[in-house]
Amino acid sequence: MRYHSYGSSDVLVYEDADDPVAGPGQVVVRVAGTSFNLLDAAVRAGLLREVFPVAFPHVPNIDVAGVITEVGEGVSGWRAGDTVIAILPATVPGAAAEYVAVPVDVLAAAPRTGQLADAAALPVGGLTAWQAVFEHAAVTAGQHVLINGAGGGVGGYAVQLAARAGAAVTATASARSRERIRSYGADRIVDYTATPILEAVAGQRFDAVLNLATTSPEQTARLVDLVADGGVFVSTTTPGPADPGRGVRTVRVFVRGDAAQLAELVARVDAGDLKIDVAERRPLTDLAAVHDEAVAGQLPGKTILTTSL
Repeated sequence: MRYHSYGSSDVLVYEDADDPVAGPGQVVVRVAGTSFNLLDAAVRAGLLREVFPVAFPHVPNIDVAGVITEVGEGVSGWRAGDTVIAILPATVPGAAAEYVAVPVDVLAAAPRTGQLADAAALPVGGLTAWQAVFEHAAVTAGQHVLINGAGGGVGGYAVQLAARAGAAVTATASARSRERIRSYGADRIVDYTATPILEAVAGQRFDAVLNLATTSPEQTARLVDLVADGGVFVSTTTPGPADPGRGVRTVRVFVRGDAAQLAELVARVDAGDLKIDVAERRPLTDLAAVHDEAVAGQLPGKTILTTSL
């Protein structure tokens, strides 16, 4: 799947393309699965062309799981047949294809457990959560953490990581995600469709608030008010005010590829300490429909796309 110009989902076309070749410092991966991220739709629409300019025709999708088929010059430690996962740079040809060339420095060995295609749900979601929880919020045992948007792809990982770190986790999620989020270790779950979060936690403040859901500036400001003095507000969506006072820090997260962190996430998956959740698996030819459903808020959760089902 690729597109020859920016535009609506209609620009996505399923067509033949030349197989990639492993350049120096690269491997070619036979794609087992790729997962959809909202970033893919934003790049396709041209909303991020100043930040992530792409050359046309462009193959989307930055999450990949698959098997190495070719090793380029200067690559050591990897060989054909190795199963791997990675976040691809957003400006290079992506993983919505049978084969993709991947820079070796973003690779991590795939989990040994579960389906290989499903492992494509780990890189972007898992690394975003890791960096939000540990790098930016610096969550430690005994802290009280609020995770707004826990039912999403990043939120599920954030709940698991914060709970495993020993924090007391309050999570917002709909009834559809409630039991899954509870199984991840959340101490309290607020069904935001039934009770507004501000009403549910009235009188309580948190050492860290992670905002993983789309919120208006007004809603964001109210979430910042839930941060305790000297605490931190971390958002993957709407940024908080630069200086909200009370010693509160506000941080906006932009995920970056980090092979070492990704390897740590994989180790936790293999140890049974981190669960990968996949809501549905669909053929790659459904990609345009997935874009439309995501924009309309209709995806049931993390969606994996494969070239064959």
